[in-house]
Amino acid sequence: MSVPHVLLGLLEQQPRHGYDLKRAYDARFAGDRPLRYGQVYATLSRLQRDGRVAVAGTEVAGGPERTTYTITPAGVSAFEAWLDRSESPEPYLQPVLFSKVVLALVSGRPAAEVLDRQRSSHLTVMRDLTARKRDAPLTEALAADFALFHLEADLRWIEHAAGRLTRLAEEVAP
Repeated sequence: MSVPHVLLGLLEQQPRHGYDLKRAYDARFAGDRPLRYGQVYATLSRLQRDGRVAVAGTEVAGGPERTTYTITPAGVSAFEAWLDRSESPEPYLQPVLFSKVVLALVSGRPAAEVLDRQRSSHLTVMRDLTARKRDAPLTEALAADFALFHLEADLRWIEHAAGRLTRLAEEVAP
């Protein structure tokens, strides 16, 4: 996900300070991986440097100073260009799971156990996502469906790889 573009999209709604941006990002996009404060402020700094956001004001209200940012016309253009651009479908040539399977085989470890553990982890996450989307608003349900479809593709690959471990072991044997 492009954090700078997401922050621009959130700023297009209204000017915000870093803490508000983080909360808005986490509420909509983070799932189980919230955005770090340091990443928010580093990204805002780069966006400001590039002329995509500007400081709208600073306030001190019983705590640390908060700088409010607003999107600039250049930021709106960058955000719109990002929205209009389709993402390039790219296969992952060396994903972590594939690397683990190959390395397990090369090292003489049971690759089937690697796949079994991963299958189990995938199914646990898929059950959780399915339960969470039952009573969720449509935006959250669609985000869960997006994740579920990707996890289903991973499971198909896990099953496919499990059926080919013997042949793969012969190919990658040292």
